[in-house]
Amino acid sequence: MDEYAWPTVPEVPAADLVRESWEATVAALPVEARITGEVIGRQRFGVFIRIDGVPNAIALAEITAMPHRMDLPSLGAFVSGAVLWHAAHNHQIKVRLDEWLAADE
Repeated sequence: MDEYAWPTVPEVPAADLVRESWEATVAALPVEARITGEVIGRQRFGVFIRIDGVPNAIALAEITAMPHRMDLPSLGAFVSGAVLWHAAHNHQIKVRLDEWLAADE
């Protein structure tokens, strides 16, 4: 399997569920809220994260928020971070990972 392939396991919420749950997701995860979760997808532009406690939400940690000397977390890695903003057009919670923030300090 290509490391950049999108996962097809049952734990990944369907797009329609993510879309239908968007208002509840935004209410549960305001900007600066803390999140934890598992990396469920890797792309060259960042990682997708299934957020603990918010089953129909997907977070995206983009490389634009990653320090240059860091690598993307691997599939299956458990990560934590903070909500940066809400991307309503594609129903994603944008996050910055704690390990990236620590590397900047």
